[in-house]
Amino acid sequence: MMNTLSHGFLAATALALFMISSTYANGEKHLLFVGTYTNSEGKDTGSKGIYAYQYDSASGKVVPLGLAAATVNPAFLAVASNNKFLYAVNEIGNYEGEQSGAVVAFALDRKAGKLTKLNEVASRGADPAYISLDRTGKYVLVANYTAGSVAVLPIAADGGVERASSVEEDKGTLGPYKDRQDHAHAHWIETSARNHFAYVADLGLDRVFIYKFDENKGQLSAGPSNEKDFSSVTLEPGIGPRHIVFSSDGKYMYVLGELDSSVNVFENDKNETWQPTQKISTLPAGFTAFSKAAEIAIHPNGKFLYASNRGSDSIAVFAIDGATGKLTLVQHVPSGGKYPRSFTIDSSGKRLFAANQFSDNIVEFQIDQSSGKLTSMGEVAKVPSPVCLVFTPQ
Repeated sequence: MMNTLSHGFLAATALALFMISSTYANGEKHLLFVGTYTNSEGKDTGSKGIYAYQYDSASGKVVPLGLAAATVNPAFLAVASNNKFLYAVNEIGNYEGEQSGAVVAFALDRKAGKLTKLNEVASRGADPAYISLDRTGKYVLVANYTAGSVAVLPIAADGGVERASSVEEDKGTLGPYKDRQDHAHAHWIETSARNHFAYVADLGLDRVFIYKFDENKGQLSAGPSNEKDFSSVTLEPGIGPRHIVFSSDGKYMYVLGELDSSVNVFENDKNETWQPTQKISTLPAGFTAFSKAAEIAIHPNGKFLYASNRGSDSIAVFAIDGATGKLTLVQHVPSGGKYPRSFTIDSSGKRLFAANQFSDNIVEFQIDQSSGKLTSMGEVAKVPSPVCLVFTPQ
């Protein structure tokens, strides 16, 4: 494993601020939007697009509001910081004759829980798997999984998306798993706190890339790894980086390995380089059957980390050592369904919601504030092929 200049404090602070901005007082009504697969491996799942639910953070009650917007394979969602717009990827391989997916912009009616389509444009790469907004809210950033590319799309004054202003293809040495690491596979992208860099997790290349980001032009650019303003982190072969979270102080980076079901901990040292300090499995002891890690999140209090496993159909709970950033396993809990692809923690930090893709359900868990342990409160929603959950205040 190797690492170079990280700019990790910037990225970490940004994600911490994002979590804080998403936290609202107990008792408020929220909307829970659910992204789904409408078509999976050539089969109709029965889903029509994005579904909405009303959630009361005081009671934990979830009320279905129905289909918010019809769209194809809205596999990942992002809500604008002003809560007026929602952006979704269409995870498809062909868009208007181009080997690309699409990005769709919606106006968000928080009172009704409905989405009105503004427009859509090409994501500039096949099968976009992740979408986020930069820190100014002026750009959408997309990770195109099959294409192995990342793109920046400007946001228009009316909230719609414009054609990509920048596209970069990840480049590097392939990982050892030929079926999943046959070429670059960008799986996650977020900008840093000061908006000068974009972090990218690439599953196919076992790397975390750090691209320079020009917020005035909406441009990404790369440079040689020995250049002081560009760097990357290379993980052990076969880890398959999927998603990333950072500690609130920017000192620690946690990379979720999809292929080997691991969390990989890195510390930002005095030279601002990422040093590997720990690798820990997300799977229960003795589990040897097929499984892939899917989602990772840090509790708003910064003391606990969660990761989901598709195959063992479980959620792993870890305690975070505040002095070292290292993880200690606390619990494995069944996800309450099959193939937990995504989960999210509510604004109060008291509940976690898991989306089980193959059992078409969402399960609610109570979070113990002192230990981080999860207690299942049971199924709270039925929705076809749920794969992404996002909250916004109503």
